[in-house]
Amino acid sequence: SFVKLDFLSQNYHCGISQVFGARSFSIDYKNNCFEKDGKPFQYISGSMHYSRVPHYYWKDRLQKMYMAGLNAIQTYVPWNFHEEQQGVYNFSGHRDLEHFLDLANQTGLLVILRPGPYICAEWEMGGLPAWLLQKPNIVLRSADTDYLGAVNSWMAVLLPKMKRWLYTNGGNIISVQVENEYGSYYACDYNYMRHLRTLFQLFLGENTVLFTTDGNTDKEMTCGSLEGMYATIDFGTAFSRQRRFEPRGPLVNSEFYTGWLDHWGDQHAEVDTQKVSTMLGEMLSMGASVNMYMFEGGTNFGYWNGADHDNRFRSVVTSYDYNAPLSEAGDPTEKLLTIQDTIRKFREIPEGPMPPASSKMAYGFVTLTMVGELNRLLDTLCPQGPVKSQYPLSFEEMKQFYGFMLYRTKLPRDLPENTALISPLNGVRDRAYVSVNGVFQGILERDVTLVMNITGKQGDQIDVLVENMGRVNFGSKINDRKGLLTHLILGMDVLKDWLIFPLNIDEAIASGWPQSGMRRSTPTPIRGPSTGPVFYQGTLAPNGLAWDTFLRLTDWTKGQVWINGVNLGRYWPKRGPQQTLYVPGPLLSPTQPNNITVLELEGAPPHTRVVFLDRPQLSMLCISQEAFIKVNIVYYYY
Repeated sequence: SFVKLDFLSQNYHCGISQVFGARSFSIDYKNNCFEKDGKPFQYISGSMHYSRVPHYYWKDRLQKMYMAGLNAIQTYVPWNFHEEQQGVYNFSGHRDLEHFLDLANQTGLLVILRPGPYICAEWEMGGLPAWLLQKPNIVLRSADTDYLGAVNSWMAVLLPKMKRWLYTNGGNIISVQVENEYGSYYACDYNYMRHLRTLFQLFLGENTVLFTTDGNTDKEMTCGSLEGMYATIDFGTAFSRQRRFEPRGPLVNSEFYTGWLDHWGDQHAEVDTQKVSTMLGEMLSMGASVNMYMFEGGTNFGYWNGADHDNRFRSVVTSYDYNAPLSEAGDPTEKLLTIQDTIRKFREIPEGPMPPASSKMAYGFVTLTMVGELNRLLDTLCPQGPVKSQYPLSFEEMKQFYGFMLYRTKLPRDLPENTALISPLNGVRDRAYVSVNGVFQGILERDVTLVMNITGKQGDQIDVLVENMGRVNFGSKINDRKGLLTHLILGMDVLKDWLIFPLNIDEAIASGWPQSGMRRSTPTPIRGPSTGPVFYQGTLAPNGLAWDTFLRLTDWTKGQVWINGVNLGRYWPKRGPQQTLYVPGPLLSPTQPNNITVLELEGAPPHTRVVFLDRPQLSMLCISQEAFIKVNIVYYYY
């Protein structure tokens, strides 16, 4: 992607406008530039997603971006982050978008808003809410009436909130993207794009600068662009493609990649700092406006990670560090300082020091104790009880959109020898943990393991815990329903008569379980580590400090972690590359015990210890755990 492009100058630098007026932002087609308040304007922007950064760190990250020399930021609005349940809107706390815009405004940063409705962003289902999939035949990102009805309702809530933040209305939003990379989607539905254009103009005004963003091919630019919305590009410096679709106007790269994402099983992605700096300088010297994606990536807390599906399903890891100029924890990197030096050649950098990295603490080891096997805790995790169904129902049919759901039935006959349990048509979405009479048997995994063997007797209880690993966020497979989507076949028998338990694990833990003793299920005798889905708990003793830290689960297999009721995300050190989970300091109490809850899905180590480190490990090739321990031993025994 890093290919230097010799670009012939043909009036790409803005001329000085003769029109000076009040607060305004527009495209100057005569002089090939943006015009802000009657003067030529070039933005140097960086992406930061408020949904991936805890709200108590928004101001810190924005200040660092400003001090790096940026004059704008770009952010997505994930629809599903604000409307998890249809018709129920949440704009408070970590979801307070207007507070984020206000902080950016106070910092001196303009905003390029990307409100979707589809955003991609390696975010769950590309930002679309999973409840859309309750309509069996819905065609997403098209003029389908069910889809457009939902979009209309959402935009009628979101866009009026955004109107007051437009630059021309005294705010800081200078431009608004319509949809996202639509040319990469198979539908190529111009009626859909026309509808969105009309909708955005209705709520934001006809003079608002609307734009599209697409990859650097003719097909993508053709299907993704539409008259009345300025066409911009992703990838590198190939502005010749943009010029074929926008002969006049500013050169704009809406996504210039400073790094890249990781999937479970990948090597940790890294992009060379010098190449990023060189290409940025080339684009800025052309007069182009550039947004760096990402400037800070942040974290896919909870279940918000997306997934890709090319030849197979590939889930995005919890960290969205992205090898960006600001690290996952918001720390300035060498890449940031190099980019700052490049920007300094084109605009004046604010005076003053760069805000420092946050304080980090290696809190040391905590030994966890077993709470019990998940399938014995259903009174707590599913207090309303199961739904009975002859055949399996999907997450969407059960209105259990994220996390985990347990399917239970009985063996129809004796199985004295290994008998194949089959997921026909690749119907497990995405991983299923199978137990017989409480004894863990193995795993079925989408696109990987479609058959496993079990034994048992007629009437034995079979439990299938299904994990949603994140819905596909890009391409034609975004209608990614979860759960058991087809029958399970055992030998020659189709398994029927299911009890289906939608598990509300997060609500139970947020309410204080298991430390509070709220469990209503029969207690499980405490013993050593077990295989299969098992809960563990422990406490991190307070030491008077609440600093950022990184949790490593050495020798654990795969699962989910909560600290003080907050879902940190998934861990999977066996597959990697990510080995630690970021723990923001404000989650911890400096004076009270900090509750740790772990759902280990496959098998915990004999020692059942976890360790808090003072630095991340995002690659299996990074410094070893033993080296971390040696480096931080002073903290462990402090």
